[in-house]
Amino acid sequence: MKNCFSLARLAQELGADLRLAPDSDSSQEIRGLNTLQDAGAEHLAFLASPNYRRFLKTTKAAAVLVSEEFAEECPVTALCVADPYLAFARATALFDTTPEAPAGIHPAAVVHPNADIGDGASVGPGAVVEAYAKLDPGAIVGANCFVGEGSFIGAETRLYAGVVIHHGCSIGARSIIHSQTVIGADGFGFAPNKDGWVKIHQLGGVQIGEDVEIGANTCVDRGALGDTVIGRGVKIDNLVQIAHNVQIGDYTAIAGCAVIAGSAVIGKHCLLGGCSRINGHITIADGCQVTGNTFVTKSIKHTGSYSGALSFADSSVWRRNAVRFGQLDQMARRLKDMEKQVQELSQKNGNSD
Repeated sequence: MKNCFSLARLAQELGADLRLAPDSDSSQEIRGLNTLQDAGAEHLAFLASPNYRRFLKTTKAAAVLVSEEFAEECPVTALCVADPYLAFARATALFDTTPEAPAGIHPAAVVHPNADIGDGASVGPGAVVEAYAKLDPGAIVGANCFVGEGSFIGAETRLYAGVVIHHGCSIGARSIIHSQTVIGADGFGFAPNKDGWVKIHQLGGVQIGEDVEIGANTCVDRGALGDTVIGRGVKIDNLVQIAHNVQIGDYTAIAGCAVIAGSAVIGKHCLLGGCSRINGHITIADGCQVTGNTFVTKSIKHTGSYSGALSFADSSVWRRNAVRFGQLDQMARRLKDMEKQVQELSQKNGNSD
């Protein structure tokens, strides 16, 4: 059953100043969230960006989360807050419909007798929990998950269906790992010899802090020597590759398809855009923003926003530019020669005067 809240209760929960429309009252029930454009008479909408201001006048929502700046323009009940987007985020928790996991071990799960399963923890059907693994109280291991020997799952952490946590890995409390993500697989380490490659066994683990969320189909490799470390409050999107011995600072966010090569160190409160690529063995300072598709090849020592991707263009223009890109070195040499000739002529003319 979906959650339902009165306007008065919502205002209390969100710390909002409730300003009722003439035809509304504080007991009116709200049954869900929606955009300004699509909201109906039982919805709460929000205006977080001036780009959507034009939809405010025609919204059919019962109420709207707005800042003080736009409160007077709101034709329906307004819930005034300092940050409408943050208030919207908090409201989503109130209307969350994710099914609760039943406490206990499902009969179809396989749990080793030496595993430590805390009070109220949930182990779903088909899940495997190996020896000496520990689940703190309230931890949820979904259907067909694997928790390897000696691993630790913190209190109220949730592993969605199909997550793999290899041996010797640790995940802090209140974290969320989405389906098909693999934590603690071997890093990519091989030593060449005349006959091919000799595997470098990965002897470390993975340490993931509290309040971390990792999207689906992401891989966090175990360390070769020492651990791969994901800090507190880090948010990682789907389809991200994090190689062995990477360290990611607290509260950094990484968008989909990013790749971080081995032993890179990412600072705290950084933002890495989609498809960004971080070279191995480099360091990125705290608070840096790396825009999508940027390839970072050397350390970034100062906080700032960094970009390195060419923007798209009409295909015919792009092809011509691609040809010219290959000629840049030749053009630079010609320009240098021309500058030298101009300097020589200038000096010659100066001497003749």
